[in-house]
Amino acid sequence: MEFPATPPDRPLEIHHSPDALAGLGPAYLAIGVFDGGQLGHRAVIGRAVDDARREPGAAAVVVTFDPHPLKVIRPEAAPRLLTSTRHKFQYFAGLGATHCLALPFDAAFAVTAPEDFITALASAARPLREICVGFNWTFGRAGAGNLDLLTRLGERHGFAVVGLPSVAVDGQTVSSTLIRQAVEAGDLARAARYLGREFTILGTVVAGQQLGRQLGYPTANLAAHNEQFPPNGVYAVEAEWRGGKYPGVVNLGFRPTVAAPGGERLLELHLFDFDREIYGEDVEVSFRRFLRAERKFANVEELRAQIGRDVESGRRCHSETGKI
Repeated sequence: MEFPATPPDRPLEIHHSPDALAGLGPAYLAIGVFDGGQLGHRAVIGRAVDDARREPGAAAVVVTFDPHPLKVIRPEAAPRLLTSTRHKFQYFAGLGATHCLALPFDAAFAVTAPEDFITALASAARPLREICVGFNWTFGRAGAGNLDLLTRLGERHGFAVVGLPSVAVDGQTVSSTLIRQAVEAGDLARAARYLGREFTILGTVVAGQQLGRQLGYPTANLAAHNEQFPPNGVYAVEAEWRGGKYPGVVNLGFRPTVAAPGGERLLELHLFDFDREIYGEDVEVSFRRFLRAERKFANVEELRAQIGRDVESGRRCHSETGKI
C-alpha cells in the first residue's frame, strides 16, 4: 500500500499558535505526532488534504508537536526520532498540506485538559470543518482524550471527526516503533514497506577534514536531524538537493582506519559526478541498498582501493534499480 507524494499547490506555511487558524479559511486538520511519515500517518494527512480540496478556499492543516511529547512527559522513554520537525515539514508539503501548526510542547502544554485543547482549535478556526486522526489517538492531560471524546466535542463545536483505522502490512500493524526496529536491524526493505517509501535521513552539510577529497572521492559530511540510524556501513543512496536527485554512496560510522579512538559517528556522502559546494545546505538521503559493513583497513591505500570498489558497487546498484 503506497500513498504517492502530491506536489503542493504552494509552499507549506508554518505556524506555532492556534490563533493562526483564524486567517486560513475553512480548516481541515490532521492531528498527530507523525514521526516517520509512515503509511498510517500518510493516510490521516491524505484524508484531510483530500477533504479540504473539495471546498474552495479551504486549508489542509497538519497539527503536530515540537518536541516529541515523550521528550517532555517521560524523557527516559522518548524514542529515537525517525524524522525531526524540520524533516516532517518536507513530507507534509509533499502530501499536499498547505499549512502546518507546529505547537510547542512543554510542561505547561502537557497538562492542558483535552477539552481545552480542542476548544482552542475550534474557537480560532473560521470555521473548523474537520479533524482527522488515527482511531487510537489520545490527547490532553495524561492522554485522557480519545476518539469518543473528540466526537462529542465535534458535535458541540460543529466540526466533523474522522478516525481512521490502522494500516497493516504483511499482517503487521504499521507503527513508528516497528520502523525504528527495522531500521536499527538494517532491514531497510521492511522499513520501506511500512513507510510507503525508502527510509531517508535529512542532514545539513557541514565542514569536514577533506579526507575524501584527498583520496579522490570528495564527500559531504552531514549533520543528521533525525536520531534513528541503520547499522554502520556503506550504502548505495540517492540524495535530494534543491529538487534534484543525485546517486551516490554513504559511509556511516566511525572511520576506524583514519579516526582517533572514541571519535564521533559520521555520515559521509559521496555523490557520483557531482562538483558543487553545498556547505550549509540541507540534503535528504534515501537509503537504497546495504553494500558492506564498516571495517578497519591496514593503511590509507587499502582504504582508497576499497572506496573505489564501493563506488562501482553503488553505480551498479543504481543502474539495476532503474530509478535514476
